[in-house]
Amino acid sequence: MGTVTIGVSIAVPEPHGSLLQERRAGFGDAAAHGIPTHVTLLPPTEVADTALPAIEAHLTEVAATGRPFPMKLSGTGTFRPLSPVVYVRIAQGAEACTWLQKQVRDASGPVARELQFPYHPHVTVAHGIDEAAMDRAFEELAEFEAEWPCAGFALYEQGADGVWRKLREFTFGRSTVPPQAGHVDRGSLPTSQL
Repeated sequence: MGTVTIGVSIAVPEPHGSLLQERRAGFGDAAAHGIPTHVTLLPPTEVADTALPAIEAHLTEVAATGRPFPMKLSGTGTFRPLSPVVYVRIAQGAEACTWLQKQVRDASGPVARELQFPYHPHVTVAHGIDEAAMDRAFEELAEFEAEWPCAGFALYEQGADGVWRKLREFTFGRSTVPPQAGHVDRGSLPTSQL
């Protein structure tokens, strides 16, 4: 039995996601190209690879109870000096993100965990780089704005190369049926139903 490192997040859609990723790389954050631009719902968490089906089932349930909501990013903030992070602020949608992350980490679920810091939804644009570059990120993105209707979230896995890859998306208000469960053998249907 092996382990995998997973995370759950809301992707920042295009063109905003790529723009912020490029800006993050431009500030000198070497991890930028391995991390899709996102709002974290579950931070990097090591789990047994055999737990993935239960985690996906849990996330399907969370998504089924969720509803689309408006997301708006506006301006910058920082966690310095506590943590070397500059971020784009969530001006609308923070309460929904907070509710979602609580559901994802629910004590009765397969990814229950305590957080190192109180949850504060944000979009990281600089992490662990020199102070001058952090200041530049804070200033240059101070006027940044983006908005979109958030319709779901995704499960990601971090590869051995440090790159985060999407495993599956979860859409709000729907329960996902595995393809094989809904399979109909078209050969067994009368011609009138085809």
